Amino acid sequence: MEKLQSLLAEIPGLLLPLLPLLAVVAFASLVLYYLSKKGREPSEGARYRSQWMTLLVVLVALCAAIIVLPVSDSLQGNLLTMLGLLLTAIITLSSTTIAANAMAGLMIRSLENFKPGDFIQVNNHFGRVTEQDLFHIEIQTEDRDLLTLPNVYVAANPVKVVHASGTVVTAEVTLGYELDHHDIEKLLKQAAEDAGLSEPFVYVMDLGDFSVCYRVAGFLENVRTLLSARSKLRRHMLDKLHGADVEIVSPNFMNQRQVADQTFIPRPQYRPRLAEEKAPEAIVFDKAEKAQSLQELKDDYEELKQEVAKLEAEKDADNKAKIEKKRRSQKAIRLMIQRLEERKES
Repeated sequence: MEKLQSLLAEIPGLLLPLLPLLAVVAFASLVLYYLSKKGREPSEGARYRSQWMTLLVVLVALCAAIIVLPVSDSLQGNLLTMLGLLLTAIITLSSTTIAANAMAGLMIRSLENFKPGDFIQVNNHFGRVTEQDLFHIEIQTEDRDLLTLPNVYVAANPVKVVHASGTVVTAEVTLGYELDHHDIEKLLKQAAEDAGLSEPFVYVMDLGDFSVCYRVAGFLENVRTLLSARSKLRRHMLDKLHGADVEIVSPNFMNQRQVADQTFIPRPQYRPRLAEEKAPEAIVFDKAEKAQSLQELKDDYEELKQEVAKLEAEKDADNKAKIEKKRRSQKAIRLMIQRLEERKES
């Protein structure tokens, strides 16, 4: 019993030198918890700022913990030197990966060439952006698979971004010299219009030894249906050319076939009108659609936030009702963003 009482009496003396260290740990934990909350805010770039601030807080907390340790000055100096050498080694060894990706992520973020939901192509990788992080970019490919591209790779290669306000959809076909190019251009333009493209035009791309290469193009306003629009354009090209008795066969086949007057155009058949099929983009790019919806909500939230700040700065009594209405809209959007982010994490 006496030993237990003596041990309890010594505990305050043992814990007292460790109070500064415990204070540093507690303060760093509170700051990290606050940063994790800030990182989930709907404002633009909150996640990037939270990641960088977390890294900075951890480094500062390590240095502060060494300084307040109840050890001799020489040992503190040695520990700080070891920490500096450790950080130097980490940065040196990972300069081609972690540090390089982080710097490339900052560069990509500052350029703001694309955002979640946009179609991009990096070399042979094509898809819609689902996530932008400090170290990588994730895209959803045409196979619905998720592809992770390091920021260094994206920064070192040309990136083709499909413009969100609309893009040009193209398709090519080669036909024989016996066909009048005026008639072909008219048919191809009609096919583009039937496919839902506006302002169609036709290029004569190449005059080959056996055939002429035509490229038809048209403007697509809703880029979310890019895959469907490409397929639809080619289907209507087949319908228009075959409907005008234009054969689409290889030049060698046309020059070498040993047949009479047989043509190679599918015979028209009656097909019952089917219910409109679900667009493949809804299945292929499901995660990218959610990412784009989330990004659009964040943009709306930021815009409302700026409008509220502007109205408050005017200090007009008539603006109170407008401010209250916009704040309610902000709250509703914030709840929607939180629900979408919870579904994304689950």
